[in-house]
Amino acid sequence: MTSAPELTVLVVEDDFMVASIHTRFVERVEGFRVVGVAATGSQALEETARLSPDVLLLDVHLPDFSGIELLRRLRGRGDDTDVIVITAAREADTVRAAAAGGAAHYVVKPFPFEDLAARLDDVRRSRDALARIEQQPAGQVQAGIDEVFSHQAGARETRERLPKGLSPETARAVLAALQDADELSAAECADAIGVSRVSARRYLEHFASIGRIGVRLNYGTAGRPERRYRTARA
Repeated sequence: MTSAPELTVLVVEDDFMVASIHTRFVERVEGFRVVGVAATGSQALEETARLSPDVLLLDVHLPDFSGIELLRRLRGRGDDTDVIVITAAREADTVRAAAAGGAAHYVVKPFPFEDLAARLDDVRRSRDALARIEQQPAGQVQAGIDEVFSHQAGARETRERLPKGLSPETARAVLAALQDADELSAAECADAIGVSRVSARRYLEHFASIGRIGVRLNYGTAGRPERRYRTARA
């Protein structure tokens, strides 16, 4: 069986230590190799033209001009390199500009290795799906195109990555239990899916912290108020 071709990566980051961390992250992902590091926008333009990398890891804050401006210049000269923006910038205008410039993903610093690995894998899957489109029968072309654009859904799932120690299977069971009930306490959720109350509460509190579900305090006649959980749209 022929292995997938290696994808090359250019790291665009003006902080040497951060660039080194990103490089080590990339090299832990099978099928990806860092071919260069650029510390300025001008250098990045030159290195992109010289190396023709498949992927750019792009910081927004660069010494000469912004990563968003670099993205615009790349697209303006017809460069369709896949770009993953990696930055501490959280402003809506910056996120919007990155999306308008055709960035594949936008990752906010600091982030764990797994987040970058998932996005690199997503870029590969999208590129592979794109390469298959012209080889597909006419009746399957739309399905192939949908697969190319499915990386957006993958990005949303990655943003909801579970903390260490929580399993996807139990997380799905917790959410399913909430869907079946108007509202649940941690104890009721635990009984519904067959786990301990402490375990159920960990999952419920995680989903509450990211806004996936809502929490209501039920004040009884004595003791602490009971935390009751419901789906965000309930």
